[in-house]
Amino acid sequence: MLPTSILWNVMLGAALLGAAAGFVGTFAVLRRRALVGDMLSHAALPGIAIVFMVWQTRDLVSLSLGALVAGLLGVACVAAIARWTRTSEDAALGIVLSAFFGLGVVLLTVLQDNPAGNKAGLDSFLFGEIASLRVQDIQVISIVAAALLVLVLVLYKELKLLSFDTGFAAAQGWPVFWLDLVIMAAIAVVTIIGLPICGVILMAAMLIAPAAAARFWTNRLGRLLAIASLFGGLAGIAGCLLAAPGVLERMGVGKVTAISVSGLPPGPLIVLAGAGILLLSMIAAPERGILSRWWHERKLRHRVERDHLLRAVYELSPAPESKCPWIDFDRLADHGGWSAETIAVHTHQAMREGLIERVGPRLRFTPAGYRSAAQLVRAHRLWELYRLSRHHRSIDDIHHDADDLEHLLSPDSVDQLEQLLVAEGRLPATAPGDVPRSPHAIKDNSKQVRDTTK
Repeated sequence: MLPTSILWNVMLGAALLGAAAGFVGTFAVLRRRALVGDMLSHAALPGIAIVFMVWQTRDLVSLSLGALVAGLLGVACVAAIARWTRTSEDAALGIVLSAFFGLGVVLLTVLQDNPAGNKAGLDSFLFGEIASLRVQDIQVISIVAAALLVLVLVLYKELKLLSFDTGFAAAQGWPVFWLDLVIMAAIAVVTIIGLPICGVILMAAMLIAPAAAARFWTNRLGRLLAIASLFGGLAGIAGCLLAAPGVLERMGVGKVTAISVSGLPPGPLIVLAGAGILLLSMIAAPERGILSRWWHERKLRHRVERDHLLRAVYELSPAPESKCPWIDFDRLADHGGWSAETIAVHTHQAMREGLIERVGPRLRFTPAGYRSAAQLVRAHRLWELYRLSRHHRSIDDIHHDADDLEHLLSPDSVDQLEQLLVAEGRLPATAPGDVPRSPHAIKDNSKQVRDTTK
């Protein structure tokens, strides 16, 4: 539980750490180095214990330097194992993480059993103890966050290229190794200063969760860095508020669980807040969220179904150039293999868009519907002709391919297809924009096989 008197200082420190972790964690996620922060935090534990054993101090700067040295030694061990043995990098990460963490736990146990160290309280580094933050510690976090911001602004273009196309960066002569080392050093520094707040076990989540959540909201690096920093800061503030005296009780959590929720540590609550932001982004982000993807897939599916209905009506119409004849539902059902219920659903959607008129079990195009259908059939047939000119495949296979692509071809792409086929002599010299003849017969069960001159 956080005393109210120091809540604002603690919230400031947590927010600064969350923002810095989200900022640096973005590059860790983009470079597929997310677990490096986890390895660094676990490898730092023996460094913390050794500094206390030698100098008998709990000063954050001194302990952080010891943790940084131990973490960098862990990184060197991972690089050596991956470079000089047949062990893969992920296996090397697991080995070093476990070995250093085991050594750290052993040293902490020795310190707790030692009369000089049993009051050290270093076990708080396992899960974090943000209430022990001092004003000087917050100043250190502020300086580190500002330095990282300046570093990224200076190397923004280089880090952007490294994050998205390492091979191109190397081919252009950029110092990929040193730039990668800069990112690793930044991850190490943020990880080390975050140990007193989130602890060894949970610090990796502060690097990963805000950046992973931000990826659902944007594809641009500048916005990604800003959103990740914002999410990290919000997670820090939310975790501290939830750990404040009486907050969860006032929210009714204790009544629901019938368990006391007072005295919960802020570190895990900060991580849970970050996980909550990630879950919310995963579900509700406007472009990549689950709900958005479901909605767009649903709209695309309905559009495809509507387009297939329009093309079927066009192909069954004997002379759509002169008028829009009525088409019976029975003919549509035979032509497309649809049930009456399916036709009714598709027709209802097309009617709402002003493309179809319906009277009883019959329907026909509106002028706008005929124009839409003609454009769709034109794209379908031009793609069939294009594929026939370049691939030795059956017309049925090409027809099914066109069924899928006719909805995705832009008007410019369709015009380019037409110009290419005219230049190759595979398209009659008709007026641009006309619907070409179908390269295959169109089946109509009521009339067997129809002419395809329209």
